[in-house]
Amino acid sequence: MKYSGWPDPGELVVGKIDEIEDFGVFVDLEEYEDKRGLIHISEVASGWIKNTRDHVREGQIAVCKVLDVDESSQQIDLSLKDVNDHQRSDKIQEWKNEQKADNWMELAFGEEIEDEDYTAIANELIAIHGGLYEGFKQAAIHGEEALEDTDLDDDEIESIVETARENVSVPYVNVTGYVDLSNPTDTGVDGIREALEAAEGNGEIPEEVDLEVSYVGAPEYRIKVKAPNYKTAESHLEESAQRAVTAIEGHGGTGQYHRDRRTDDE
Repeated sequence: MKYSGWPDPGELVVGKIDEIEDFGVFVDLEEYEDKRGLIHISEVASGWIKNTRDHVREGQIAVCKVLDVDESSQQIDLSLKDVNDHQRSDKIQEWKNEQKADNWMELAFGEEIEDEDYTAIANELIAIHGGLYEGFKQAAIHGEEALEDTDLDDDEIESIVETARENVSVPYVNVTGYVDLSNPTDTGVDGIREALEAAEGNGEIPEEVDLEVSYVGAPEYRIKVKAPNYKTAESHLEESAQRAVTAIEGHGGTGQYHRDRRTDDE
């Protein structure tokens, strides 16, 4: 997605070096529609510069700092030397992430989505989460809840969440569910214990997944899963609950899985 407006002074922008002259470098801004900036030779690098081409090349992707914007003359002044290595690395990663999110938008809504529809949906994500990538990331972690403050309709939210959960990799996510276990048969507590051991995976949970089962209040038990991504976490949560239900039913008891905490009135 490219922005239709103008960058702000002090902003870091990603650009492709398009033309190199003795007096400076022209840069096409990758994040803005039809915007081009100029890096004066004095802003290419610190110290005296004999040949600009010793420092940059045509086609190079560069991170620049916006020094000044004059919309009336369509001029954007940029600096290359004012960007340190840490800023450059962070900005490039941010830009790459937004490109990923741009592709996810096509996966969610199809390549034929109208520009104005695309922009309207993207603006909702940007307004709430500051960027497309962050919007998809939060949708992967928190589901529909991450988009409840937007003006997106239910179908749009469902498409974003589904696409996010299939494509976004986050450091880890936490999901929680509950299972009610009752065993009025002769095996009683032993049957419950066996069901809880089954829920914990009997030592067969992958190393990258942390699964914990704890007592809430009879007959309810909490299952918490920490995993590298939502799909993995959700899968292990549901499988854990199903193992417990199957085990308790094998003793003649009953089990029921639910996502929300029960209250005493329910």
